[in-house]
Amino acid sequence: MKPFDFIQPTTIDAAILALAEHNPNVRILNGGTDYLVELKHAAQSPGVVVDVSRLQDLRGIEIIDAGLRIGAGTTHTEIMADPLVKEYVPAMIDAAHTVGAVQTRNLGTLGGNLVTCVPSMDSGPTLLALDAKVIILGSKGTRQSSLTDFFIGPRRTSLEPDELLLEIIIPKENLGKPASFIKFGLRKGQALALVNAASALWVEGNKFKDVRIALGAVAPVVMRATKAEALLEGRVISEDLVQEAAKIAVGEAKPIDDFRASKEYRNDLIEVGTRRTLQAALTASNIKN
Repeated sequence: MKPFDFIQPTTIDAAILALAEHNPNVRILNGGTDYLVELKHAAQSPGVVVDVSRLQDLRGIEIIDAGLRIGAGTTHTEIMADPLVKEYVPAMIDAAHTVGAVQTRNLGTLGGNLVTCVPSMDSGPTLLALDAKVIILGSKGTRQSSLTDFFIGPRRTSLEPDELLLEIIIPKENLGKPASFIKFGLRKGQALALVNAASALWVEGNKFKDVRIALGAVAPVVMRATKAEALLEGRVISEDLVQEAAKIAVGEAKPIDDFRASKEYRNDLIEVGTRRTLQAALTASNIKN
C-alpha cells in the first residue's frame, strides 16, 4: 500500500473543507469494503484520504417532507432492519440482502455502493425504479441530482473531488409504490450480479401507470428500459404485454461477453428478470388494492 495522509473530520463542514483544501488529490473513505481493496493495489498514492465513517449526520433513515431520506453512510444491514424501509420500500431490503456477506453488509454503505458505481451494483436498480434523488454537498453549496445523471460510466459519477454524497431521497409520491428486485448470480450468496432488475408501478383502473424498469450489469451503468416502460404505460394489464415488455427490455440493454457469462445468457436473464419483477410488482399492487 502506498503511503497517504489521513484526515478524520468530526463534522460535515470540516469534511467539505478537507476535500476542498486537498482537491484533486483526495479520496473519501466510508465503509471501505470496496475502497480499501482498491487502495491496497493502487499504483499511486491517493494523496489524502478523508474518513467520514464517524459522521452521524450521514446516517439514519427518516420521513421528511420530500419523502424517505436515507443517509449516505447508512449501512445495508441498517436498511434491512429499518421499519420505514420495510413499510414503504421493501424491495430495498431484498436488494440490500444480496450485497456481499454479513460482514460486508455491516460495514458497506448505501452511498458507497452508489459512488463506487460498478454496473453490477445491487442498490442501483431499485432506487432508479423508484426515481430516487441524491443530495450532494460541496464547497460551492448543495445540489440535487437524479440517479440517471449521477451515474456517468463504470466507476464514474458526477461527484466532483470536493463533493460529498449526503443522502438519498425516495420521493414522497413513490412511497408504498409496488416494486420488486431480483438478482442473478453464479451462486446464491457473495456473488457479483450477472444481471439484476427492478420494476415499480402503480395500477389504476386495471391499467399500468408510472411504470419503471431498471437493469444492472447489462450496460456501462445501471439503466432504465424506457421503451419497455412506454409499451406498458396506460395500457390494460395483461400477461402478453408483460412478456412483450420483457423482450423489448432485452433490445435496450447492451450486455457483454466475459468469463462469467455470455451475452446470450445475459439476454435470457434480462428477459426473465424483467418479466418476474413486473409480475411481482403487479402481485404486490393487487394485495394493496
